[in-house]
Amino acid sequence: MTESQILTELNAIFRDVFNDDSLTLTPATTAADVPGWDSLTHVTLTVSVEAHFGIKFRAAELEELHNIGDFVHAIARKKG
Repeated sequence: MTESQILTELNAIFRDVFNDDSLTLTPATTAADVPGWDSLTHVTLTVSVEAHFGIKFRAAELEELHNIGDFVHAIARKKG
């Protein structure tokens, strides 16, 4: 699975979680760029991403994710 494919699938997950079909992620997107992305939504996103991709993140790994590009790289490493 390429990072481009991961980004496309992440975008679909985010649109579902935020109930916003106009949401478009880029590697530089951060929580500050997405209205409603708070700590509770972050937990929902993490669980949705883990279930979708069949992976698990450790808390320390999640702390290293500063933008969507970091999220994509982390998923790619786990799926690698």
